[in-house]
Amino acid sequence: MKILIVHNNYGKYSGEEAVVDKMADMLTSHGHEVAFYRRTTEGVRESAVGKIKGFLSGIYSSSGVRGMWDALRRERPDIVNVHNLYPFISPAALFECKKSGVPVVMTIHNFRLICPTGLFMRDGLPCEVCLERGNEWSCVRYNCECNRLKSIGYTLRNVYARWTGAYRKNVAAFACITDFQRQKLIAAGYEAERVTVIPNGIDAPTSYDLTGGNYVAYIGRLSYEKGYDLLIEVARRNPSIPFRFAGAKREQSDMEIPGNVEFMGYLQKEELSDFICHSRFVVMPSRCYEGFPMAILEAACYGKPTIGPAHGGFTEIIGRGEQAIGALFDPNSLDDLERKVVSLWNRPDEIARLGEKAFEKLKREYSSEVIYQKWDNLFQKLIWNNYARTI
Repeated sequence: MKILIVHNNYGKYSGEEAVVDKMADMLTSHGHEVAFYRRTTEGVRESAVGKIKGFLSGIYSSSGVRGMWDALRRERPDIVNVHNLYPFISPAALFECKKSGVPVVMTIHNFRLICPTGLFMRDGLPCEVCLERGNEWSCVRYNCECNRLKSIGYTLRNVYARWTGAYRKNVAAFACITDFQRQKLIAAGYEAERVTVIPNGIDAPTSYDLTGGNYVAYIGRLSYEKGYDLLIEVARRNPSIPFRFAGAKREQSDMEIPGNVEFMGYLQKEELSDFICHSRFVVMPSRCYEGFPMAILEAACYGKPTIGPAHGGFTEIIGRGEQAIGALFDPNSLDDLERKVVSLWNRPDEIARLGEKAFEKLKREYSSEVIYQKWDNLFQKLIWNNYARTI
């Protein structure tokens, strides 16, 4: 089978790029042939001309359409796997796949098909106004990008894609990373039978050595929507518990940092693994929904549970009751977050039990081999359905 992977890289290497690269490696390792149609935003938006090009191309990119046509003719793939199309490929390129008779699977990394920013977030908190109203104009009204021109551009590209039916007419299947995403797409009017769930996966170890850990770990960028300030306040209230934060700082803050908090900065893979291994558990206090936080799976590799908010994909990944692999707190509630952190910190047996559950769920549902089988089954089904329609 030959798969054409389509992706517009972001300005800086992101989680989506990592997923795209991992997808290619996974398919290649199972004997499939992988080709790319890839463009990049890196460095383009640093000039006024580049920003204008990005604004216009996001709505309709003639070079993106032509590039897709060239890639389809050159590679002759059996199936196309689309990731990000903005700004220099654009949804208009999907019509070329339809003309060529090649089925398209779109990996849904975020909420961009419904929300212009892709985040379902405004002022650092969840926002579903565009879904509720059935259009994207609220992004302009509330200036969700905190930049009027950018908010208008993001809105127009979504409106144009919706008006032309670029996604609905040309994508055979939408592969969401959580059921939460799937339900939102269905609520937005996408056909349920075309929307499936294939989570992100990870290369799971065969076993793990349980280490007690001597600090509470935070993983992620240090920004308001991630809720890191809530965890700092929990640390201030509990000076006897050490807290360590791994991630790049994205915003200035005059918050006073208590003595039991240590910032580790951005950690590379081996450093991050060591950081998780020596923690007691991981906390992700996000105010926003997020997509599929890989830190939960990375923690599970070492038998570490995760505390997260009871919204978005966190609820289904962490879970509840006997099958939970961590704990959920009321979103944006400092008091409930503190209760969950302090309670788990003082219960090493519960940490070990939840960590074991986390590792079991990782192997059962999120290991790379399990995820590959889901992708292979979907690709084979779509290729067969496409063939059956032509005979």
